[in-house]
Amino acid sequence: MSEPVVEDDPQSRRRAVVRQSLSVAVATGLYGVSFGALSVAAGLTTWQTVALSLLLFSGGSQFALVGVIAAGGSGVSAVATSTLLGVRNGLYGLQVNRLLQARGWRRVLAAHVTIDESTAVGVAQPEPALSRVGFWWTGLGVFVGWNVTTFVGALVGNALGDPRRYGLDAAAVAAFIALLWPRLGTGEARVVAVGAAAIALLLAPHTAAGVPVLAASAAAVVAGLLPRRTQGA
Repeated sequence: MSEPVVEDDPQSRRRAVVRQSLSVAVATGLYGVSFGALSVAAGLTTWQTVALSLLLFSGGSQFALVGVIAAGGSGVSAVATSTLLGVRNGLYGLQVNRLLQARGWRRVLAAHVTIDESTAVGVAQPEPALSRVGFWWTGLGVFVGWNVTTFVGALVGNALGDPRRYGLDAAAVAAFIALLWPRLGTGEARVVAVGAAAIALLLAPHTAAGVPVLAASAAAVVAGLLPRRTQGA
């Protein structure tokens, strides 16, 4: 008989977490191409697009900002919509800070790379040491990949012209669905999602770009503040 895999080997566990982190980083980083192309199509320059990815570095918030601008919304609506989506990163930070216990410049860097993917991989690990490995490898891996592909996408977008010819205009919607779908595991979450979507659809023909998203987000926040129904024993 062959010997079983030694799961208690620390180096083996570390390598497994690094492989997981890199696979997530590669998969996430690749769709930065879509963001780069959409951003220049919305009117931003290549260097503005690159700066947005370097400094904001939150995929959903970036897609929201350029989506509102592309639809003709004001800068205020674009920033407000982007900020609302970015609030979740601050909530992630409360959990991540406990795991990392970073200090000084590492704390600043950790805050910058606290995103959906780095948080998910980090908190999924069974012990703090592996959580730190998962967080840092995922966060930094996505950061490098996302910014490189954003630059490529911006250059390609300038060369290709209208991104709708290639279906890239659907990338923002796809990104939001990808973020939302894993969170619809309960009936309550599905009801809130349907209600928020209905509000956005009703307001879209009658309000400026960005306003339907803000209204739908506000409705979701109100729903989250309502008391939960507890099941009897």
